[in-house]
Formats: sequence, C-alpha cells, structure tokens
Amino acid sequence: MMFDQQGEPAKGAPTTRLEQAGEQYDFIVCGSGSSGSVVAARLAANPDVRVLLIEAGGTDDVPSVMIPSQWPSNLGSERDWQFTAQPNPHLNGRAIPLNMGKVLGGGSSVNVMVWARGHRCDWEDFAAEADDPCWGYESILGIYRRIENWQGIKDPSRRGVGGPLHVQSAVNPQPVARAMVAAAASMGLPTFESPNGEMMEGRGGAAISDLIVRDGRRWSIFRSYVWPLIRQPNLTVLSYALVCKLLFSGRSVIGVEVEQDSKRRRFLASREVILSLGAINTPKLLMQSGVGPEDELRRHGVNVVQHLPGVGQNHQDHVAFTCIFEYREPQPIGNGGSEATLYWKSDPEIDLPDMFCCQLEFPVASAETATSDMPAHGWTMAAGLAHPRSRGAVRLSGPHASDPVVIEANTLSHPDDLKVAVESIALCRELGNSAAFNKLVKREVLPGGLDKQQMETFARNAAVTYWHQSCTAKMGRDAMSVVDNKLKVYGINKLRIADASIMPHITSGNIMAPCVVVGEKASELIKTDHNL
Repeated sequence: MMFDQQGEPAKGAPTTRLEQAGEQYDFIVCGSGSSGSVVAARLAANPDVRVLLIEAGGTDDVPSVMIPSQWPSNLGSERDWQFTAQPNPHLNGRAIPLNMGKVLGGGSSVNVMVWARGHRCDWEDFAAEADDPCWGYESILGIYRRIENWQGIKDPSRRGVGGPLHVQSAVNPQPVARAMVAAAASMGLPTFESPNGEMMEGRGGAAISDLIVRDGRRWSIFRSYVWPLIRQPNLTVLSYALVCKLLFSGRSVIGVEVEQDSKRRRFLASREVILSLGAINTPKLLMQSGVGPEDELRRHGVNVVQHLPGVGQNHQDHVAFTCIFEYREPQPIGNGGSEATLYWKSDPEIDLPDMFCCQLEFPVASAETATSDMPAHGWTMAAGLAHPRSRGAVRLSGPHASDPVVIEANTLSHPDDLKVAVESIALCRELGNSAAFNKLVKREVLPGGLDKQQMETFARNAAVTYWHQSCTAKMGRDAMSVVDNKLKVYGINKLRIADASIMPHITSGNIMAPCVVVGEKASELIKTDHNL
C-alpha cells in the first residue's frame, strides 16, 4: 500500500507512460535517487517550470521498501541494479556484489535508512577542491538546518525543524544497539545523543543512529520531496524508463533518448539536463554519449564529443569486514536492523575519522567467511573504512545502453587500507567482547583470535561493500575533474551532474544525506543561473 505524508493510505503515484509524456520540458532530471528527487522537486515547486523526472526502476509501493526491516529482500531483486565488481587479486580473486537502488527513490528506497551528514572536514575538503567556500562546512550546515525536521534534542546551531526530511534517532533501539554505545563508553570513546552535529566535528565517537523512519515506515527522499508534488501538472515522472543517450547540438545537450518496453523516444530540454544516475550509471551514460576518456570511447567506437579523462575514474566505496557474535537468546530486529554507529580516528592527528563501524542486528558474512558454525541468531559489527585510499574505475564493455558496465573497484589495493582494516577489526572485536554485551552475547564467531597473517587473509575474504559507490565524476579544478564548483560538466553546455559521483572523496559515513545536499546545491545553482 502507498501512504501519503500524514501516514494515511494513498492512491498509487501517477507515473507516465513513454507515449503519454510531452516532448519538450524546461529541465530533464535523470534518476530519482537521493539527489535527483531533490532537484526535480525544487525545480517543479515553480509552477511555470516544466520538469521531467526519469527513473529506470519502478514503484516504491511495495512492502520491501516501505517496511524498514524488509530492506535486505531488495538485494538481488528488480529494485537492484545488481552490479558486481571485477575479480580482485587484493580480495583473493573475489568478485564482490555492488548493489544499487533501481526504484523510485533510488538508494534511499532500499538502504538501511541511516542519516549521516558527513564530517566537518569532508565539506572543508570539498570547498578546497572546488575553490568555493559555498561548499564549506558552515554553508552546508545551513542547508542541513533548512531541510531537516529534526525530532531530537534541540541544537539550533546544527539542527533544523520544519524541513521536508523527518529525521530522528532510532525509536526504541534494541538492547544490542544500546550495548554497543555502552561498550564504546567503557573503552573511553566519547558517546553522543546523535551521530550528527558535534560528534562529526572532532575525532568521532559512538551514538544511536539517526534514521529517515517515520511512524515505523521508511520515508525515502522521493517520498519526502517528490511525493507532495506528484500531482502537479508541471511535473512528469516517467518510471521503468532507461536513459540511453544524451542528445547534442554541437557541445550543448538538448535532451535525452529514453527506452521503455523496447520502445525509444527523445525528450528535449530547453534549459538543462541534470544527471543523477549514481556513480556507476552517470559515467556510463556520459561515456556512451561521447563524454569521457577519448581512448576508452574510441576503443568502443563512440564518437568523442568532449575528452574528459576523469569520467569513470576515482571510484570509491566504503568497505567493511563483518565480525559476528552469537546471541545467548534470540533478539528482535529494530527499525532496519542498524541502530548504532561509531566513527573513530586510528590516529588523532589525521583530519577525518578513518574507521566507520556500524551494528547490524543479524549475522552477515561474506560467502567466503560463512561457515557451518554460523549462528542462527546473532549480531554483526561491521568494521569499516571511512576513507579508503584504494581507487577504482568504471569502464565500458560496449557502446550501447544494454552493454554491461565494467567496475574495477580495486578494493584493498592500497596497502594502507589493509592496515586500517586490521585496526578496525580489532576495535570491533574489543567492543563486541566487552562486559556491556555479557548478558546478550554467548561467543564471538568471526573472526576470533588470529595471528597477523591470518587476520589479513580474513580481511581479504570478508570484505563487503557498504553500497556507497561514489566519486566517478568528481568536482574540482585539476585535469581529472569532471564538473566545476557549479556542477557543470567541463566543455559541455546545459549539462550538470548531481549525485554521489561528483564527490572529490567519499564522505564519512552513509552517503544518502550528503547526496541530498548535492541535490539542494544543484537546485540552488540552477535557479540562480536561470533567474527562477
């Protein structure tokens, strides 16, 4: 069932068939995820502006999306792009899944609903890369205050109320989540009421997670931004529609070619096209449309419109290594099952937390580390890397939209990442074996006490993604940058990118909230440029 903004049953969202859509729009937004939904809604708020929002996936009106605890059932379903990285020698030859949302709301409709705003230094680094203080922390903090409807303890300098996004700490967190925060405190780590705000202005700490869950239901970015405007005549939402190619007049983008049910059609944008397809499909579409590394394009017979060597490069993703503990007695799963989080610096002298650990209220192991000893009832501490130094790439396998993309994630290819991985695992093991868990936990299942070599082997076999793929069309001023400080694609007119691919480096923690900020920044910049 679909629900309206008051939580009452509502009629299905009116989406448009290919043959029913108009041909001409002011703006075309490609992708309805955490950035695209924001851009489309902010532009469509002006009734004189015609907006087309295109989504390759379909309805979010399904229990696996709306019911927080059912998010794992989306993995491998029609609501998942089902990407897989190439076999990686640094992971003992493993090819790890890289799931990504393919549904109205994108990742915000299939993720664990954690609202993590990034560290102060993330945004200061963005400002430095862009040479623009408008991307700095104080400016971004103003956006967060404006868009949040924060339900927790008042913090006027950092948190906002009355915005479109219902954000609150996990309601009635399970004992295992509370135990994680207590364990961190017992080890001398600072704890906070929220992982956003003060906690992410310093070395880090532990807290119960902030979530986009309202009255027990997921409130995705699509639901928060687009849904209230869904019946406006100036907003057209086209779902189950794949954007196949950008249309050019010289070096100006004038529209897109779209496929739905094996039928193709062209849509024209009089003002701009905005790409919000995510860190895999955005570079893929750019390259297949002639924008990217000229050697890569020519190898696949694609005519070069603009040589941009950074398209598809700089791929980054948060990686985790799951430590598993067996419960003494079965425990319920609260919210989406991830209700506590921890960020910490292995070295107090570094600018950003390099360890990013989250708790899951069920056992999760990679195929290579799952054993017959795996408990039926247990919990997981995901020992993560907040800022991996490994870099990957997205490449083409052919010139057509139907040709699968090639993702070389290169996870753990940088030796520093393995070092921090072992330290992060040690931290999680200490947390999970602390006295705070004595009444809940029977034993540690994985990894157990291993020597240095064995632990490194475990890390390579246990590595899984947090599904935070990013940085493949980065903002900046060097030769590998793809967009400028206004998110305009270098060398191309009437084309912007607004999604995780523009990040110069991955932000600390889950990337949904930073992607909303990118969407907000993009809409501000567009409205200024077009006097809207």
